[in-house]
Order: sequence, then structure tokens, then C-alpha cells
Amino acid sequence: MSSTPPVRRRRLGLPRRVFSQVLLMQLAIAAGVAVLATGLFLAPLSDQLDDQAMRRALAIAQTTAQQPQVVEELRTTRPATDGPVQTEAERIRKATQAEYVVVMDRQGVRWSHTDPDRIGEVVSTDPGQALAGRDVMEIDDGTLGRSARGKVPLRDADGDIVGAVSVGIAYDSVRARLIQAIPGLFAYAGGALAVGALAAWLISRRVQRQTRDLAFSDIAGLLAEREAMLHGIREGVVALDRGGRVRLLNDEAQRLLGLGAEAVGRSPDEALGAGRTADVLAGRVTGTDLLTVRGQRVLVANRMPTDDGGAVATLRDRTELEQLGRELDSTRGLIDALRAQDHEHANRMHTLLGLLELEMYDDAVEFVGEVVGDHRVTAEQITERIQDPLVAALLVGKATVAAERGVTLWVSDRTRLPDRLVDPRGLVTIVGNLVDNALDAAAGTPHARVEVELRAQGRAATLRVRDTGPGVPADHREMVFTPGWSTKEPPAHRRRGIGLSLVRRLAERQGGSATVDAAHGGGAEFVVVLPEALAEADLEPAHAATAPANTAAEEESR
Repeated sequence: MSSTPPVRRRRLGLPRRVFSQVLLMQLAIAAGVAVLATGLFLAPLSDQLDDQAMRRALAIAQTTAQQPQVVEELRTTRPATDGPVQTEAERIRKATQAEYVVVMDRQGVRWSHTDPDRIGEVVSTDPGQALAGRDVMEIDDGTLGRSARGKVPLRDADGDIVGAVSVGIAYDSVRARLIQAIPGLFAYAGGALAVGALAAWLISRRVQRQTRDLAFSDIAGLLAEREAMLHGIREGVVALDRGGRVRLLNDEAQRLLGLGAEAVGRSPDEALGAGRTADVLAGRVTGTDLLTVRGQRVLVANRMPTDDGGAVATLRDRTELEQLGRELDSTRGLIDALRAQDHEHANRMHTLLGLLELEMYDDAVEFVGEVVGDHRVTAEQITERIQDPLVAALLVGKATVAAERGVTLWVSDRTRLPDRLVDPRGLVTIVGNLVDNALDAAAGTPHARVEVELRAQGRAATLRVRDTGPGVPADHREMVFTPGWSTKEPPAHRRRGIGLSLVRRLAERQGGSATVDAAHGGGAEFVVVLPEALAEADLEPAHAATAPANTAAEEESR
């Protein structure tokens, strides 16, 4: 068996490039249109020339029949080669350049003819219609060959028919006019074809630039690959046209934004409603890795303009990452709390050891009683006023962290919260974010203090968190609830600017509100109203397990 590879023969067919195929198709269309237009023009042109020749012959015959001397001479003379009728007919023939002018009597006998020898003979075609009083136009063959003819009756002064006049136009002259028109027609058709070819070339060149000289198979392959990539990646992709309308949503973008195929063709504001997510997609908010919240998801968006005036935005789901970051924060908070307790416990043990070494036993007993009592009073105060275990445990832990940071965390005497929360984890998220923000603001200030007031009235719950920090300027009191907005440096594992946005979203999801104002005596006061935070008194309290699983991801400091 020969090892020489077989020679692949090139098969004839259309070129592969889009430019070449478009050019060939447009040239074929232009040539076809030119040929068709020429044929459509030539087809009626022959009929028009025939009709013009017949009408011309009829007009000459009618003019001849209107001359009175012809009728008079037809009555008073005999047919002769030098007769007056022959003389008058030849004059008219030469003047009009007709092929023949024949005057005949009622018997069809010629009184005039181009060939004098045929005078006195009966005409070769039937003159019956003309002798019956009707005008006739026709193309017919006679003794002089094929001609365009016009026949009219010849009447006397009383209107009686005394004969007929037949005029013929040589058909060769009609054909000659048609042939003479063809070169000019072809010239116009050729000019139109040349213009069409030039336009086809220009259009094809534009198509070549726009398609980057790819073949149709390459374009089909790229489209298939694009569809597979867009709908296969785990990143949301939103493409917008130059008018700012959505023209593409992949599967992940539909899932993250909660949209369907009906969003295509609509603007972000129409599809999503007013908000930061719509502002990011529309390009009204610029930057890289922009944070936004859609429903219960934390998204990171990037927007890139395209050459055609549109844009492509990518969306990444950071909900799980934010959840991990929050869990890390919780772990660090627990470690800080344990470190604080360990430090405080070591100091107390040293104090107790010193009292024992000094044999001050009564003082040692009193000291141990005070230490245990203080700790018990703090936990009991919180649990007596807040009966929900999750919220109470959160505030007990925050109190330890606050003490380590030199901040007094005080639960207001007016705090009352029964164990009937509909969404305990949601309230934990709200309280945790607001307390963390308040501790950050109050830390380092003189007489640092954070006060938490949580009251229930009917099914509604109102949360107030006050701090002694610098407060929030009036022009920033709405901006602090914007996703991604923060005055703090972000930690290594996540971004800032999510917590307060989630606080407001959680409140609005229950039909409530979240606002900030100046606290009495300085600092900031955050107020969250939850109209349906509690179940009815005769119903079972909601368990934490029934709360949305992803609310833990929403516990993020601003």
C-alpha cells in the first residue's frame, strides 16, 4: 500500500468567504434585474411600434379620404396610370413616405397604386370592413409584402360610401426602428448594471469589514459557540443595544435578576424597576466591580461598552461569598469575645489570688459574689426583655465585644420583644448590622455608648439603635442605604456597603422602613419599623428553621 497521501481535489462551488458570496449574489441579482428590465421593455416596444405605424397609416388614409377632389375624380374618371386619382395618391404617398396609397371603388378595383401596372385590378386583401363604413388597422401581407395598414371608407358629400382608401407603412421600417432602439436600450441597461455592480462591491466590502472576512461556516460556528458559552457559564451576561434596550439575557442573568425572556427589547428601568441594579446596567453608575442587591442576592456587576454603541454587563453572585465572609466575621467576633472573657477572667483570678494570699477571705468572697452577679445581671436583663433566643444571644455576645472595645452596650428599659417572631434570622441580620455599625462609630469616642431599643406593639416591631459617634451628615442619610456605598476601608475577604442596604431591603420586604437621623445629644439613631414582624398571639411562634436560608448572607456591615 502506498504511503503517499491522496491528493484532495478542490470541488467547484461557491466561494467560502462572506464577501465573495455576497458580491456574487448581488452581481447575479443586478444582472438578472437588468436583463429582465430590458426584456420587459422590449416586449411592449414592438407592439407600441406596430401600433404607432398602424395609427400613422390610418391617419394618412383618413386625411386622403377627406379631400373632395378624390371623390369627384373617382366618379368622373376611369382608372388609369396617369389619371388624376393616381397623381393625387402618389403625391400624398411621397409627402408622407408611406409604402403605398391605394384608392378603390366599391368593387375593390384599384384607382391608384405604387406599381402602375396594378391599377384597374382588384385589391389583394378583403376591403369589406372599410366598404362597410368601419376604420381598419392591421398588420397584413399584400402584393408589396408585410405592412402596417390603415383602411377607411371614402364618402361623398351626402355621406354615401363610394369607395375606400388603404394606406400601408412598410413593416421593415417598423423593425428598423426597433433594432435602432436596442443598442441604446442595452447601453442604459449596461450603465445600470455597472452602477449596480459598483454598489454591490461597496456593500460587499462593508460586509467584509463587519464580518472580518469570515466564511459563513465560521460565522455559524461562532454563533453556536457563543450560545453554548453564554448559556453554559455561571456568570450572568446582559447585552444592551445602542438604545439602551436589553437584547440578550443568558440563563444565569435571568436567574440572578429574576427576569424572563420578556425582558428582551425593554430598558433596564422597565424590566427591573428603578434602583441601583437598573442604574448599573444602564451605565448611570460607573466603575468596576460595582455592588448591587437584587432581591436577596448580592451581585457584583461590570459594564463594558461595545463598538456599536451598546454595552455588555456581567453579573457575579457574591451571596455565598458574603455568607462565608459573615461567618468568618462571626467566628472572629466569637474569638474576640472569648479573648475578652479570658482577659477579664485572668484579671479577676489574679485579684482573687491576691486576696487569698493576703488572707482577706471575706473580701475574696464578696469579690466573687460581685463578679458572678454582674455577669448574671447583664444576661438576665437581656433575656427578660427579649424573649426570642436568637436575638437575645446576639445581644449578649455583642455586649461582651462592646466591653472589649471600650463601648457600653445598653439595652433600653423600654425594650420588650415576645417570642413570636415571624422571621427571627431576618431580625438578627438587622440588629447585628446596626449594632456593628454603631460599635464602629462609637469606638474611641469619650463615654462611648450604644443603646438598643426593641419594642413590639401588636404585630409590629420597632428597633432603635443609638450611638455616641460622629453621626451621619444630613446629605448622606439616604446614601448610606445605597449598595456599595461606605466610608470605611473594606476588609480583605469582602467589600463594604452591603449591610445597610440589606437592612432596608429586609424591612421593605415586610412592608416596613429603615431610616437614620441625628440622635439626641449627638451621634446617629437608626430606626427600623417592621409592621408584620410578629405572629398573632394565638398562633405558634415561627421557628428559626423556617426563615429564609440565605438571610445569613445578608449580615454585612456597611
